[in-house]
Amino acid sequence: MCANVFGVLKSLFGKPFDGGKRMDHGVPQQQQQHPMEQQHQPYHPQHPAMMRLYEVQKEVASLGPQVCTFSGMQNDRDYKRLERELTRLLLEVDQVDTEGKPELQGARKRAAQEVEGLLRYLEENATHPSRVAIEDLSNKARQLVDERVVEPQRSGGVTEINDELVDALQEIVLRLTQVKTEGRVPLRKARYRALTRLCAVQDVLEGRTQQQTLSLPLSGETHEAVNRINQVMVKVSVARSQLVALLMGLSGRDSCAHLSRILTEMQVELDALDVSGNAAIRNYRKQVVEEINGLLKHLDLEGEGEDTRRYDLAQNNSIREIEAVRAHVSHLREGVLRHSMMGDLNFRPKAELQSLLIHLDAVDTAKNPCIREARRRAVVEVQAIITFLDLREALLCRQPGPSEHPSHRTVWLVLGSLSDLQAQVLGFDGKRADKSYMMLEELLTKQLLALDAVDPQGDDSTKMARKQAVKFAQNILNYLDMKTDEWEY
Repeated sequence: MCANVFGVLKSLFGKPFDGGKRMDHGVPQQQQQHPMEQQHQPYHPQHPAMMRLYEVQKEVASLGPQVCTFSGMQNDRDYKRLERELTRLLLEVDQVDTEGKPELQGARKRAAQEVEGLLRYLEENATHPSRVAIEDLSNKARQLVDERVVEPQRSGGVTEINDELVDALQEIVLRLTQVKTEGRVPLRKARYRALTRLCAVQDVLEGRTQQQTLSLPLSGETHEAVNRINQVMVKVSVARSQLVALLMGLSGRDSCAHLSRILTEMQVELDALDVSGNAAIRNYRKQVVEEINGLLKHLDLEGEGEDTRRYDLAQNNSIREIEAVRAHVSHLREGVLRHSMMGDLNFRPKAELQSLLIHLDAVDTAKNPCIREARRRAVVEVQAIITFLDLREALLCRQPGPSEHPSHRTVWLVLGSLSDLQAQVLGFDGKRADKSYMMLEELLTKQLLALDAVDPQGDDSTKMARKQAVKFAQNILNYLDMKTDEWEY
């Protein structure tokens, strides 16, 4: 939409300002007009109405980029400012006196449409269901952190960080990565900003969890500098909670700049201590300094998300690397399925697939949950082909003996059906609403029910085979679900 806005803005007033020199199919407009129509020449740009519309155009061009990158909600201060400015421009356009002239009326109409388009775009993004979902998840994380981390510290208590809190935050991160942005810049930006802050909080809390497992600080009797370091440690603990509050928008008084100054002063204080000749105290001071540095690195999030390359991951080098691997995987998958349909099982690019897994494992995710999820999904795609090849090979090499348990044979029959279904799932390229999707889902569910009906009759090998077959069928269902969930980074 934004590209269209600026494209139209560029030509919005071209018609009134061309002084009768416009071209139509390479022929000057004046040459095409009937002599009687020459009296209807476009108005000179010095006409008061055109001058006012031109001023409006400049203001719209100035507000356009702000509207197209605004990622907040309707109650945000910037939203209200942009809405107020655009509404004012709309009223000014409406008040332009066109003197009943068609040329001026057309220019005024186009100006009004442009302002209305920006107002509509601003409102659509601020009220978009995905934007609301991002805000709801952010509020959920904010409430969780407030109750478990910030409020206890403010009350003078001790903040307890446990696996339950860490897992709850991780669940919110995963749900944020699954919010669809439809390629809209404001939605991508809002999701990215929410994720970066929540991931920063995770880093801070994980650092604190590790700190709690360390032995108590050195005794104050060891060296006169130890008391000073211990006092700084108390300040660091308070600063950690303040940082978490800042990252989650729970601090109305503090600012990143203020907290940065406090942490820097702590570093200066530690640096001034005389700890020469005592390696244990030097290591203790070094540990505290590193923790302060770990907090400082999260204080540069004020402008985070302004750089398009950060939240538009299509431009990210790691994503490009993952996409290149996925393209290679797609090529190999097509080859595997093609040879399988012809009954040729000699095409087994397992070594190549394993090398792709190693390649994916080396991709730098920069702790970005969206990049991590993109890599995970690429790994699943590779593993799906490998398991398909392994099962086909196992079915081909299977030589059941006369003493094979009937239930064990039944499990292998189901595995044969699952192998055929997996081939269809690997080649599926539709949506969940497609009949073929529903048919595959139903057939896979039937195979699970067939496995559930198998009675091992105490045979351990059948129990193990059935358990593995159930897991295999569930993995195929999960893979089918992943292929159709329309996930985006």
